[in-house]
Amino acid sequence: MKSRVEQNAEPFIFEECDFAEGDFSRLDLSDSSFKRCTFMDASFYAAVLERTSWQRCRAGSANFENARLSEAKFTACDLNNTKWRSARLAETAFDGCKLTGANFEACTGIALTFKDSLLISAFLRNLSFRKTTIQRVDFAEADLAHCDFRDVIFEECSLRDAHMKFARFDGADLRQVDLGGLKLNDAAMFRGAVISASQATQLLAELGIHVM
Repeated sequence: MKSRVEQNAEPFIFEECDFAEGDFSRLDLSDSSFKRCTFMDASFYAAVLERTSWQRCRAGSANFENARLSEAKFTACDLNNTKWRSARLAETAFDGCKLTGANFEACTGIALTFKDSLLISAFLRNLSFRKTTIQRVDFAEADLAHCDFRDVIFEECSLRDAHMKFARFDGADLRQVDLGGLKLNDAAMFRGAVISASQATQLLAELGIHVM
């Protein structure tokens, strides 16, 4: 089946629409624009959402599982407790979004970016952020197991109490990261990363060693 672009179809533009609990499963909405729309508990299961633009939308608990979201842009959206399992997120961008409790299980996330966003208690296991810059993102209590943060530059971020088992941080710059809750036995995962003197002091304090 041809996509909307191949059919030369005009993109849809929606403003201030209420689609709460709507079912958009398997629809082709590629290149569409959504501004200040409500999608609470809506389903976009397996929908084609490539190159879509979402601005100031409210989509708490919406289902994006198996959706195609390459090059989609989410700006200042409420996406708390959304489900993204197995979604395709190549070059997908989240800027100023609330993603507390979001589940990104088994996603394909090439060049996926987050900026100025809350990912508290989110499930991000196995995602790769390699060689990117992550700005003002709160990963507190998130599941980051097996994530690839190699050569990442973190700017004003939080990893407080995050689950980071088997995550990789080789070459990462962590000097502007809140590492609260980090234990000394977690330090090995940061081998090859850059941390500040105050962060090193925090780690030593776990051993009862005080740096004067």
